[in-house]
Formats: sequence, C-alpha cells, structure tokens
Amino acid sequence: MSLSKPIYSLFGSYLEQLFNHPVRTKSLTACCLATTANVTAQRLAGAKKLNQQSLFAYGLFGLIFGGSVPHYFYQTVERLLSHDFRFRKFFIFLFERLGYAPLYQLLSLYFLSIFEGKSHSTAVKNLEKLYWPVLRANWQYLSVFVYLNIAYVPPMFRSVSMGIISFIWVVFLAQKRRRFQEKQAAAKST
Repeated sequence: MSLSKPIYSLFGSYLEQLFNHPVRTKSLTACCLATTANVTAQRLAGAKKLNQQSLFAYGLFGLIFGGSVPHYFYQTVERLLSHDFRFRKFFIFLFERLGYAPLYQLLSLYFLSIFEGKSHSTAVKNLEKLYWPVLRANWQYLSVFVYLNIAYVPPMFRSVSMGIISFIWVVFLAQKRRRFQEKQAAAKST
C-alpha cells in the first residue's frame, strides 16, 4: 500500500504532462522506450559491452520521430474521419497499415543508420535489403495490436500504447538490423 501512493502520483503527473504537453511527453516516452528496447535487444544478443552508437541512434530516433509522428498522424486521421463516418475505425486501421506503417518503417530504417553515423549510401543499402522483410513482418505481427489500439484505446493514449507495443517491435528490429550488419561485415572480410 505504501508503494501505491507514489506510483499513482507519478502516473497522475505523467497523465497531466500528456494532456498539457502531448508531443513533448510522447517524444520523451518514445525515447526512453526505444533506448530501453535497444539495450534489451543487445543484452538478448549476448553483448558484453553495449553499442553506444546504436543506443544513441534509437534514443534520438524515438525523441525526434517516435512521439511527434504518431501523435500528428492519429490527430490528423481523427480530424479527417468524422465520428459519424461509417466503418470509421476500420478506415483508420487501413490508413495506418497501408500509409503510415510503410512510411514510418522507411523513416526508421533510414534514420537509424544515419544516426549511427553511417553514410547516405550505406543507409540506402540497408533500407533496400531490410525494408520489405521488416514491413511484411510488421503487417504480419502487429496488425492485430494496431487494430485493438484503434478500436479500444482512447485517442489521447494511442501513441503511448503503440509505444509499449513498439518496445517489442524495436527489440525485433534491432535484432534484424544487427544480423544484417554481421552478414555485411562477414562478406567484407572474405
């Protein structure tokens, strides 16, 4: 019981910040979640020492894109489709899966490489190799969660709940990128 009061107080403060400063709060949340997911992925891979460039890249991506892009996407879609629009949630789901997800995956794969200090040409090569497998996996594994998020989560909390789901996705993405980079390094050494 004594622990519940500080937790409720912290949660109340978070909700207040989410209401008063939604983009800033969502961006900081995405930064923390992306960095933590990257640490988790590196630890699961058995890394003795954490790759600081990768941590920086995921944290920076979460800070710049992870809160603002989903916030403005969901806000725009909510405004475009009025509440009396028939099959509204289904169309929001379609916009998210067929418009937002492909563009966001493109953004994430490209900018993660750039933020890790790689050149534009290397980032484009990574994008060419990883984009379709990652996008297919996104559609395959995350579509149910995205629909549940749209159907049952209030708009104010959608990007935060997707951030929590994205934690697992970032672990997957970091593992996929790490394996690809190891293959590239092995190919260069031979």
